[in-house]
Amino acid sequence: MYDFANSGYTTVVITAVFSAYFVATIAGNAEWATFAWTAGLALSYLLIMLTGPVLGAYADLHAAKKKLLAVTTVGCVLFTAALALAGPGAVWLGLLLIVLSNFFYGSGENVIAAFLPELATGRNLGKVSGWGWSLGYMGGLLSLGCALAYITWAQSSGQDAAHYVPVTMLITAGLFALSSLPTFLWLRERAVPQPGRHTRLWRDTFSRLGHTLAHLRQYRDLTRFFVCIVFYQAGVQAVIALAAIYAQQAMHFQIQDTLKLILVVNITAAIGAFVFGYVQDRIGHIRTIALTLLGWIAMVLIAASAEGRDAFWLAANLAGLCMGASQSAGRALVGYLSPRARLAEFFGLWGFAVKLSSILGPLTYGVVSWVSGGDHRLAMLLTGSYFVIGLVILMGINVRRGRRAALRGHRILPAA
Repeated sequence: MYDFANSGYTTVVITAVFSAYFVATIAGNAEWATFAWTAGLALSYLLIMLTGPVLGAYADLHAAKKKLLAVTTVGCVLFTAALALAGPGAVWLGLLLIVLSNFFYGSGENVIAAFLPELATGRNLGKVSGWGWSLGYMGGLLSLGCALAYITWAQSSGQDAAHYVPVTMLITAGLFALSSLPTFLWLRERAVPQPGRHTRLWRDTFSRLGHTLAHLRQYRDLTRFFVCIVFYQAGVQAVIALAAIYAQQAMHFQIQDTLKLILVVNITAAIGAFVFGYVQDRIGHIRTIALTLLGWIAMVLIAASAEGRDAFWLAANLAGLCMGASQSAGRALVGYLSPRARLAEFFGLWGFAVKLSSILGPLTYGVVSWVSGGDHRLAMLLTGSYFVIGLVILMGINVRRGRRAALRGHRILPAA
């Protein structure tokens, strides 16, 4: 249910509505507008990178995952609602609110992922992660559907984007808050506080994190997968952050066309996450992720060369299929290769890798589009090369060896 709740934020704010609104209306289609959007996202991801592993270490030490999740949820809901205040010309306010709302969203994403290995056995991690991610796309569909319904009504009433987009931010924030309630009512904190008095709160937390980082060499396959994530997720995050901008700037879609496209893509992504969860448990983690990366490479080539809408619709739905599968599969593999006593901490490192990719991918796209004078097709091709790099790195990972390291992790990484 939390995957269902928080997906509305990425679907409506980051992917479909506010991103294009920022470029076209708030920044007035300035040449630097796409770069400014990606730079704002990059700053928020940098903040998540710096704080994620520390918050994860704190959560493990004090069994505080659920408390931290509550704080990040409230933060994201409040700052998403505040985006309604960013009107035409309010570039700095829009950027500030995006940085803050995305920071709380991403921090909560790290924390909720750390519950996964507590809720599923090693043989079922792919399936359960796929259930969650698939349901998450349904949540994104709900938020986007409500936004589309309101936008359609508002446009028929003669309103412009400056009037109806702020209301969609309020709708998205409200749905996030309501949909997250089952998580806080029924999800239990199964972890227990680690031994010790821990009177020196942050000193103990940083000490624990430092000890983990010093022993990462014992987790060579998990560490290699973190590096792999940085590259292939750079491509994924560029697609998430810039899909609506690409559709409108390169393919000349109107906002309703873009929202309909993303509605359909969310269905495809839900199917991909659900089906590939079972595939992952059957054929293995590496083969599943490799298959999705090949799909991503094909998507980039089709999208960059698409002249008509039919080819772009094909590319977009292929992206949806691969998006749900690759993100769900990656989360499951991290859970499979992480020591149980430090789940939040290692998922904090997973978040570090994902957020680094979230800087690398969109910023690469933004810089290329700026330098090339708005050539979004070239930006798509260059950003897509990250999928190839990720595939090469993935081939060197030995899952069995990595799992053995995770199972003996309590000896490598003592509790205190």
